[in-house]
Amino acid sequence: MGYPYMTFPLPALSTRQRTLLEVSIRQIATVISAYAGNQLTVYYQGRLPLAAVNERILQAVSACRTLPAAVPSPGGEEASPFAAYRRDAILAGAGLVGLQLLRMAMPGTFTALYMARSAFVLFVARKFITSGVRSLLVERQPNADTLTTTAVMASVLGGKPESSLTLLALSNFAEMLTTYTAERARKHISNLLRLDQQYVWKIEEDGHEIRVAVNSLKIGDRIGVHFGEKICVDGRVLTGAAAVDQSSITGEYIPAEKSTGDYVYAGTVLQNGFLEIAVEKLGDDTALARIVHMVEEAQARRAPVQNFADRMANMLVPISFIAAGLVYGATKDWQRVLNMLFIDFSCGLKLSTATAISAAIGRAASGGALIKGGNYVEALAGVDTIVLDKTGTITVGKPQVITVKTSPGITERELLLLAASAEYHSAHPLASAILEHVENQGWEIPPHSNTETIVARGILAEVPDFEEIRGGRILVGSLRFMEEYQIPCQGFDDPSAETCGYNLVYVARDQQLLGSLVVSDPIRPNLKKTINQLRRQGVDEVVMITGDAEPVAKHVATAMDLDAYHAEVLPEDKANLVNRLKRRSQVLMVGDGINDAPALAFADVGVAMGGRRTDIAVESAAITINSEDPLVLSEVVSLGKKTMKIVQQNFTATIAVNTAAMLLGAIGRTNPMISALIHNAATVGVVLNSARILMANKKQGITFVE
Repeated sequence: MGYPYMTFPLPALSTRQRTLLEVSIRQIATVISAYAGNQLTVYYQGRLPLAAVNERILQAVSACRTLPAAVPSPGGEEASPFAAYRRDAILAGAGLVGLQLLRMAMPGTFTALYMARSAFVLFVARKFITSGVRSLLVERQPNADTLTTTAVMASVLGGKPESSLTLLALSNFAEMLTTYTAERARKHISNLLRLDQQYVWKIEEDGHEIRVAVNSLKIGDRIGVHFGEKICVDGRVLTGAAAVDQSSITGEYIPAEKSTGDYVYAGTVLQNGFLEIAVEKLGDDTALARIVHMVEEAQARRAPVQNFADRMANMLVPISFIAAGLVYGATKDWQRVLNMLFIDFSCGLKLSTATAISAAIGRAASGGALIKGGNYVEALAGVDTIVLDKTGTITVGKPQVITVKTSPGITERELLLLAASAEYHSAHPLASAILEHVENQGWEIPPHSNTETIVARGILAEVPDFEEIRGGRILVGSLRFMEEYQIPCQGFDDPSAETCGYNLVYVARDQQLLGSLVVSDPIRPNLKKTINQLRRQGVDEVVMITGDAEPVAKHVATAMDLDAYHAEVLPEDKANLVNRLKRRSQVLMVGDGINDAPALAFADVGVAMGGRRTDIAVESAAITINSEDPLVLSEVVSLGKKTMKIVQQNFTATIAVNTAAMLLGAIGRTNPMISALIHNAATVGVVLNSARILMANKKQGITFVE
């Protein structure tokens, strides 16, 4: 992988234990990747905190007392990057102020403390010096830190070591802002592997059910799953019928009807009914576990992106050294050589870019979007393809009553109150939509005497008379439910409902149809406007992927004027589709569910959007949008593109000004102090240019000053 690594001995571990150990180790800030097999191999950048690694290994294999421990590092566990940068930024800033006050109050003492001032500056710059020297000696190529180190050394040799404290304070502060978002964005995904179902009802040969541990099950066993329980295996239904919430796999809010012969997945929940299931897959072989592994694989493949300014500065570093060498060879004038070294391209490039990126991250956060790192701001600038999940992204992700149609002589209030009374104790999403609609009207829901849930059909309830409303036997459910009770529904059935993704709920009283309710997951407000704005920002293609049926997907894609859509897509297929699009485009994927996590991780930029997004989606995504307003998405893309335009402006200004200063210094028209002044003025200018991103506008959301 190109990174240093260490290996740690491990006892025999299960696949699950190895996966959880890898997830835990990868949460350490300096770890690039980790792989657990017969031994644990950890790739890292910088310093590997061995104490933290040992602690996580011991937690993962706490039952094993014979684990050999690695030798702890001499300095103890390394502080997090954010804490380290914050400490050095405060130290440099306080040191700069203190030394300036000392120079004004006690100039003699200030001069006498030259060695102490130099030692202090070298201590504050130790990370830059270490990185710069390592790059020069190990990688055989100077980088931006090498040039920063040279500038610090030049300030020490020039008798003004404190002059580099400003650079060090700003550098550490900018790095602190960048690492803060990355550390804050770290989430645990190992919880997804825990199904919170330690025991299961195993069906014996004689038909009796016994309570056993989940890890004692074998392929071919039969288990019983009751109302409200979570399915802990992948398998096929042998007997029974039930409504199963499988949003963790498909992302769809409507429970799926499961009966004999149907396949069910681990992590899904029975909302009513009973199922007898033949176990086919367990543990790491289940669909839920495969989703987690795909996310981990995608995160491991996503190599750390080096800051664009660092790459540019590295290209310019040799120019500064070559210029200094040529000037010394031609003039033997050490003052002119110092001119070359005091004019540092990397200072302006690094600080202005870090400020721009940090400002963009802060500006996005103020508008409800968390960007996990500066590399994603840069990636946003190149996005030309948007992939949208349907449920919870294009749509609201919550069913709502959108139309009420009543029979002659029946009022809308009467229909809704009787339906709400029957559905009052139901946890079905369609029932929740009816109850919420009634509550929003401020109406009191009448009581019911008893109810009976008919699995995959509807609700049958006895409702007494209430105020002016006559009660009776109330049926609420599907068209098939009404037909089974021989209730005529002519004029109320809608053949286009399934095509449009609508759910028709019929309400009857004592063999008389009272009317129907149209329940749907509506399109998000402003979504069409968002898509139009994205197209104006340079997005060439907008694609929808969904687990919904073909007719529903086609209806939504046509309504939103999308370029393409893919229906009935499973989680692993979503990731494959994103990978195919990445071969010819820079892809931004937007989703909110567990089933979207692999695709979010594989995309160039993954975005978890909406208040109903899952933790695993947040962890997998590069950007998290807290707002329900899709316009924030177009504002984030616009912010990324405009931020990179400012970065390009800063590059041009930094190179032009510093090149001119170097030419003047080479011919002796300036001295080191003037050169440093020009360099610092240019740096301050481009940093202020970057800070424009933070300037607020009167408009709400993520705004940008042109």
